[in-house]
Amino acid sequence: MPNKKEIGYRPTWAEVDLNNLADNLRKVSAGLSPKTRVLVTVKADAYGHGLIPVSKKLSGLGVDFLGVASIDEGIKLRQAGINIPVLILGVVLSKDISPIAKFGLTPTVCDEQSAAAFNRLAKRSGRRLDVHVKIDTGMGRIGVQYKDAFKLLQKISRLPAIRIEGLFTHFPLADINKRFTLAQIRLFDELILGLKRSGIAIPLVHVANSVGLADYKNSHFNMVRPGLVIYGLYPKENLNIKLKPVLSLKSRVVFVKDVPKGFGVSYAHAYVTRRPGRIVTLPIGYGDGYPRNLSNKAPVLIGGRRFKICGRICMDQIMVDVGSYKVRVGEEAVLIGKQNKEEITVEELAKLSGTIPYEISCGLGSRIPRVYRP
Repeated sequence: MPNKKEIGYRPTWAEVDLNNLADNLRKVSAGLSPKTRVLVTVKADAYGHGLIPVSKKLSGLGVDFLGVASIDEGIKLRQAGINIPVLILGVVLSKDISPIAKFGLTPTVCDEQSAAAFNRLAKRSGRRLDVHVKIDTGMGRIGVQYKDAFKLLQKISRLPAIRIEGLFTHFPLADINKRFTLAQIRLFDELILGLKRSGIAIPLVHVANSVGLADYKNSHFNMVRPGLVIYGLYPKENLNIKLKPVLSLKSRVVFVKDVPKGFGVSYAHAYVTRRPGRIVTLPIGYGDGYPRNLSNKAPVLIGGRRFKICGRICMDQIMVDVGSYKVRVGEEAVLIGKQNKEEITVEELAKLSGTIPYEISCGLGSRIPRVYRP
């Protein structure tokens, strides 16, 4: 049970099991060729699990790269003493690139102008700068379009102060459209073959995200980019990997109220009791990133039993109808995780909320303390 030093005086917290994180990484790595490197995505505060503790654990486990969204996330890793390669997966404005050389980060390049800017930066810093080039094979987000990729790579390869260390693309439909995804892999294969024929050797090629790892072995190339699966979350149903959830979300009952039939609960009285019973209050709400659209939908575990949130979720509080069950103030409530034989998963909440698991875990705010085990 966490103490006041760990969580403060508001009894709501998230537990992050770093042993489960390590176990998921081992399972992912077991399906790879021994020569295949692993880049773990730790952007968005490691999907809500905590950037620095998670990254330190992964670094200690021997991952080859960490993937972040911005320079700022990369700087935080360096300031925390994490020295393994860090790839910035997003694009950076040319006027903002100087910290990349200062902190030894690896940028993503998508066009000739940014490549030239990095070349100038490398010359000023007095050392070569590695870059990864993003190819758009169907995502429609950042990246040079496939039809223009070969010419761009030729031009970048002639720049004296930078080296194309990596080449990558991304899957938009890996979980729902196998034909499209296989076509992306074929395009990427053709590009790599063309580069080899022209004498351009690129050390690292990475395509596979979490779904690619499990379902598209021909997308592994020589580096993979797992994200959600490392955190024990499933990007699709029936994924061929058995994972262990890393994050649990817990709170404690702070108030218990016996109420009659016909009693309205929370804003707009969107919930009215159908019988006499008991309403308990938990100190967590949408101000913590717990989705408001789970009102009257989501389960909560108390005493190893499933109950349901009742009424509108408030900014700081949630009410639960526990019927006639006797609940004591201070009793633990689980919103994500296990209690006795019952379990609430992030995937279950995502379905109820009409969203994806990423949004549930990433949405949990900094007001919720993270407690790391071990």
